[in-house]
Amino acid sequence: MLSTLIGFSAILMWALLALFTAASGEVPPFQMNAMCFAVGASLGVIAILRDPSRLKSLRQPFPVWSLGIVGLFGYHFLYFTALRNAPAVEAGLIAYLWPLLIVVGSALLPGERLGWHHVAGAVMGLAGTVLILTSRGEAAIEGGGNPIGYIAAILCAFTWSGYSLLSRRYGSVPTDVVTGFCAATAVLSLLAHLALETTVWPDGAVQWLAVLGLGLGPVGAAFYAWDHGVKHGDIQVLGASSYAAPLLSTLILIAFGFGKATPAILVACLLITGGAALAAKNLIARTGRKGRKPA
Repeated sequence: MLSTLIGFSAILMWALLALFTAASGEVPPFQMNAMCFAVGASLGVIAILRDPSRLKSLRQPFPVWSLGIVGLFGYHFLYFTALRNAPAVEAGLIAYLWPLLIVVGSALLPGERLGWHHVAGAVMGLAGTVLILTSRGEAAIEGGGNPIGYIAAILCAFTWSGYSLLSRRYGSVPTDVVTGFCAATAVLSLLAHLALETTVWPDGAVQWLAVLGLGLGPVGAAFYAWDHGVKHGDIQVLGASSYAAPLLSTLILIAFGFGKATPAILVACLLITGGAALAAKNLIARTGRKGRKPA
């Protein structure tokens, strides 16, 4: 239960992604990635400096490093490619199939059983996400776009779901290794920025603080929490609950004046909350039984 809650904290941090990004100015995506992942890597470096014995966690075989770098850098590279070549709504909807893929794919993991409520909960979450993304200032699906964008969005969904599911197969690998994943992603993002973008620095204290907030939370600590959660928590519940991120993100944007409440948001709230509760019904029941004291 605790590991699942730690994993869910990553979802809560990802809910702040849109707000901090909106407040960070016009920094290009790969430059932002390089800056934020450098901050995220520094969190692990600080932990290692406090306990040098944790440095040995970085000594991992090639498959582990490949998985982490493809998961973190590959996902973001594909996501930005999708947004540049396809309409934002469609690209976002396709890319956000990853929670459903995690839930369905978990049936292939040793010791996991996929129940109807897991799939139903994930589908409810997906339906709620469709409502959110199609009502964010772009009332309709736009159509058109480069096929490369749609392909990248599909690969994006499979990349993050695959990273999450395969991470569970490496459950014995300490979460400290995420420090190396973040550092490698920062370097690769910097190279992509130098090749594809023009440098734009944050303007003023608020924008710099937003970038720092991204690096400490949604593009930093969140990846450590997610790694621990998918390795040791209930991955099916985490997959279905991941649809809470776009909902919470939208509610936060509304609270800070970057959007407005609509009936679609209310319906999405009910769908995503209900779907997460349905997917987690066994976990909730187990917790309830443990909490009861024998008469």
